[in-house]
Order: sequence, then structure tokens, then C-alpha cells
Amino acid sequence: MSGNLLTFSLSVFTGFFAVMNPISGVPAFLGLVKGRNKEQKKEIAKIATRAAFLIVVFFVLLGKYVFEIFGLTIPAFKITGGILLFYVGFEMLQSKQSSIQHQKDLEPDTSIAITPLAIPLLAGPGTIVTGMNFVTDSDYIHIAIVILIFALIAYMNFVAFSLSDLIIKRIGNNLITVVGKMMGLILAIMGIGMIMRGVKLEFGAYFL
Repeated sequence: MSGNLLTFSLSVFTGFFAVMNPISGVPAFLGLVKGRNKEQKKEIAKIATRAAFLIVVFFVLLGKYVFEIFGLTIPAFKITGGILLFYVGFEMLQSKQSSIQHQKDLEPDTSIAITPLAIPLLAGPGTIVTGMNFVTDSDYIHIAIVILIFALIAYMNFVAFSLSDLIIKRIGNNLITVVGKMMGLILAIMGIGMIMRGVKLEFGAYFL
């Protein structure tokens, strides 16, 4: 049982880390908070990560009810979510800022902590799909693990955003680009795996 929970926890961490990588989000954060002082940047980072956490937790806890209300099925969700994750990962591999995860050409103002930082930079469709995928057929222990691990990832993003100037200075944009490509590959592979699981759930019986 403990081994299964550890494996599940590692899968959840990898999934969230790939789609919500703290390091690869630093350049976007710096571009949006340009001109702010250190305290203002930290406050924006705090609001953005808290908002992203609440948004994802909402979908994690109420995902099953959303399925029931709209008559959705787990196989359909896994296939659709897998396609979405693959698309985001594929764009990351091509060094593009995903049109799903990010909004473009937005002027930085007092609301940037919520949009576009919290939504959709941090809690974009890819993040929400990842979280819901891990809890669609899980018990309360697994749901709690997903929430706790996402809280850790959100905190890691807060730390990365707070230290964004130092990170860019020490690491440089080139290494951040390499990390982004690696996360894109992981995300694309996870998307294919999700599609395969969805197809197996829906059509597996026909091939037995």
C-alpha cells in the first residue's frame, strides 16, 4: 500500500512539475512585473500562487461532480486531456509559449497576479487537466496527496518568482530554455500515456 502511494505521489509530482515548472515560468513572470520593486514582485508572486492553488483545488475536489452534471466519462476525459497535454508539451518542445497556457500581449497592471499569472500561466487548462486526471477515480487519500503535492509545486513557483532576478542572473535564459524543452518532452509523453489509458478503458474489453 505504502509503495503504491509513493509511486502515485511521484507520478503526481512529475506531472505537476512538468506542466507548472517553476524555473521555466521565471522569464514570463519577469516580463510581466517589469518596473516593480522587490516587495511588489514578492506580493504579486504570493497572490498569483495562492490564487492558482485555490483554482486547481476547486477542480480537484469538484471534478467528479462536474462529470456527473455534464454526463462526462472518465475515458473521454483522459483522451481529451491527453491530447491537450500533448499539444502543450509539443509547443514547449518547439520553444513556443503555449497558446493554451499563456495569454499574449497583455499590458502589466495591478491585476496581473490573477490574470495572466494565476490564470492561465500557473492554473491553466494543462494544470487543471493534470490535477483532475489524478483524482477522477481515486479515494480521499489520493485526493489529499494530489492537493498537498500541488501546494508544494505552488510554493516552489512562489520561491522561484520571488528569486527571479537572481535565477536569471545565475542560470541564464539558455539553460531555462533547455529545462523547458525537457519538461515539454515529459508532458508530451504523459499526454500520450493518458490517451492510451483512456482508449484502454473505453475499448479494452473489445480486444480481450
